[in-house]
Amino acid sequence: MSTRTQPATRTPERLLAGSPAARRLVHEAAARSAAVQRVAVIGPGGHGKSVLLDALAAAFAAAGATVVRELAGRTALGPDDVLLLDDAHLLAPAELEHVAALAATPGGHLVVAHRPWPRPTGTAALGAALAAARPPVVLDPLDRTGVAARVALHLSAERPPAELVDHVLERTAGVPGLVDRLLAVLVETAGPDRSQVPLPDRPPAGLLAQLGYVLHGLGDDVCGLLLARALGAPLEAQVLVPLLGLAEAGTDGAARLDELLEAARAAGVLTADGAAIPLVSAAVLARTPQASRVELRRALAEIELGRGGSVLAAARGLLGTGASGARIADVFTTAAEEALRTGSSSAGELLDAAVRAGGAALGLAARRAEAAVLTGDLELALTQADQVLSAPEQVPQAEAVRAGTVAAAVLAHRGMLARSAELYRWMGTALGPELGSTAVLAVPALIGTGALDEARRVLHPPPSAVGAPPRPPTLLAGAEELMAQGAYESVAGSPTAALSQLTRAASLLESSQRAALLPDTPAALAALVAVHCGELDVAQSVLERALRVRLGGRGAVTRHRLLLGWIALFRGATPAARSALAAASPPGARLEPRDELLAAALEVALARRAGDLAVLMTAWGRAREAIVRHPVDLFVLQQLGELWVAATRLRESSWVRPHLDEAAALLSRLGDPALWAAPLHWAGLQAAILSESREAAQRHATALEAAAGGSRYAAAMAAAAPHWVGMLDAEVDAEGVEAAARGLHAVGMAWEGGKLAGQAAIRTRDRKAMTALLGCARALQSSGPAARAVAVDADAETATDPGGIPVTTAAESESPPDTTPDGDGPLSEREREVAGLVLEGLTYKQIGERLFISAKTVEHHVARMRQRLGSGSRGELFAHLRQIVGPGTD
Repeated sequence: MSTRTQPATRTPERLLAGSPAARRLVHEAAARSAAVQRVAVIGPGGHGKSVLLDALAAAFAAAGATVVRELAGRTALGPDDVLLLDDAHLLAPAELEHVAALAATPGGHLVVAHRPWPRPTGTAALGAALAAARPPVVLDPLDRTGVAARVALHLSAERPPAELVDHVLERTAGVPGLVDRLLAVLVETAGPDRSQVPLPDRPPAGLLAQLGYVLHGLGDDVCGLLLARALGAPLEAQVLVPLLGLAEAGTDGAARLDELLEAARAAGVLTADGAAIPLVSAAVLARTPQASRVELRRALAEIELGRGGSVLAAARGLLGTGASGARIADVFTTAAEEALRTGSSSAGELLDAAVRAGGAALGLAARRAEAAVLTGDLELALTQADQVLSAPEQVPQAEAVRAGTVAAAVLAHRGMLARSAELYRWMGTALGPELGSTAVLAVPALIGTGALDEARRVLHPPPSAVGAPPRPPTLLAGAEELMAQGAYESVAGSPTAALSQLTRAASLLESSQRAALLPDTPAALAALVAVHCGELDVAQSVLERALRVRLGGRGAVTRHRLLLGWIALFRGATPAARSALAAASPPGARLEPRDELLAAALEVALARRAGDLAVLMTAWGRAREAIVRHPVDLFVLQQLGELWVAATRLRESSWVRPHLDEAAALLSRLGDPALWAAPLHWAGLQAAILSESREAAQRHATALEAAAGGSRYAAAMAAAAPHWVGMLDAEVDAEGVEAAARGLHAVGMAWEGGKLAGQAAIRTRDRKAMTALLGCARALQSSGPAARAVAVDADAETATDPGGIPVTTAAESESPPDTTPDGDGPLSEREREVAGLVLEGLTYKQIGERLFISAKTVEHHVARMRQRLGSGSRGELFAHLRQIVGPGTD
């Protein structure tokens, strides 16, 4: 019995990396501590028991002890004797009794390592004898810190790459043996440059082959269990027993399954809770023929289908394998339903596979339409839904309802809200009470097209009406009902209540974790109502949350981004608005009509606020086409108003006149709700001022006054309207204008507030009032998230144009520029503002618009800066300015 020499590849340093329990035990052995006189070391295969014993042997030997590694009939241990036994679970019962007797006898050191399973006769007595001295040392998988220590050791680096640590931990579940195997291969692949260790999507084939041989040694039954877990089989006897054929020949299938699980855990190829280890799964899949994998997937899918369990994972594994037949078609169909409930984009692929496997194309068309909505393919969705609606008698009524719901949602997204409402009406008439679960979805479409009485009957049916059966009180049902109530409340009740209901609807739909087919998302409607209430923070918050959780699926992302751009526009944050527009409508993108109208209106609004007539004319070309493609509904009135002002500025009012007539009729049918009517009247006021029609301006001002009680947003517009009318009569109440401008700014109309103050300054003859109003305009401009977004919006030729082309007063043009440098550098505060805008590429005219000064004054500023900085050329000036105020923007 000789002392066992420690292999060079099993250094204590390699063991101790990431294993505090092992480190402590080795340190105690080196000190010949009494704490290591009797020790049990327990851990599954690959967790480092043998390596620990090697390290203990080295530590004891260095401390002068005599180390032996075999039992060999020893009946007692001397004071300097150390007996280290590995794999004690493989000892015969008589040998276990012998070791237990040694453990109960004083003297020497005894360390016994074994797996937690199997537990032969005698194991309990030995465990009790060892536990009497100290609790067993249990070797667990490595946590992230432990894996990082192993990675650092392999790389000889103090700080291992976080990506490599996460990669190894995820694929090995922290099993030390697997960690070392994987790291050795990855480091070898990296070559001499260990700072760039590759992270392959699939483990190297050589490593999988090595592990495959190891797994083969565990037996076919254990490998079958590992394969089933790798294919996604749940850890349930109801599935695994028939799948693995464990109940054949009268055996107890559940007991046999327990044995296999214990064996797999003890071998370190399943985690303690029975979860598959990715690296082991890859190895077992690599050694299993394709045909066997497909057959096991088929069997798993059919078992799950038969017991009503989840078939999604199994069905995904069957995609592309050529599996067919009625049973497989049912598997794919059921899996697609699961995917639809969770909003998964794989639903369409599964339904296509169901058709190829033998499923009825028409019977699955409604579900294929719903799946297409989830992926944003509205053309396919409408085509599939139309197939069902063209032959409703050939499909179950529930499928006809599903197809109708899809078609109604798609039509709304395409801007045809009236057609969407008509489809809901048809479903209520032709399909009767079976419509139940979708009737409430009709309300936003009915409200949006002016059918207020119909919407009221849906929400509050008369007692005598025969309605659909009550809906289960699910999260989705609650979200749909709140959205319907919020839409109704926005025209027939309290805007605050409407905003609350719509915001709660968005939260419920988010919590439901499933897709919903709606004419609009509750987040979008909540944002629109919030903007109309002047609650921009609420609008922005609900939309940002909707984008984070992808509320409404892929098709809603564009709408939510554009609405965020619209909100940024109101805040005066034009860069953010441009970014949102660019993200939602990149060059070459083809948007659906509803999104295209919003994008076109946003582009026009940005051009108008920038005071760039050429860009406005280009944007108007896009807007004209968008207007033609999108009929009027309640939810686009604000965008329509923006286009109305732009059309008037460009003398193209004929393009919007029919839509304005429709809008007036729509509002009339709804009782002229202040929440929705006020912004359109505000746009009408601006258009009237542009066309110098005092009568029209007064009419809209009167309408705004009547709507002032609807919200603080409407009240702010109503307070400002008389001052615009007064300016047509050359009457300026400086104090009243300033108060009204600040009121507009308070409800999110930053640009409008600055414009009102700037225009009043242009028109007043009182120099003191002019100075005060210009100061107000600049103060409003400099507050908020976009300090330079406000522009004086007047026409240089007519001096009465609030539509986008700026002018300055003679007094401002003739005033010398402020050229006194501040204490921070060679430029004054005003010059720094001018310099920043010059570096952004703006013309003198555009800079003048932003800063409420004339282009000539801007030119004076630039000349003075060039002289003061000693710039010999325009290039030198730009270089000097970049050093002082930053790089600017391209």
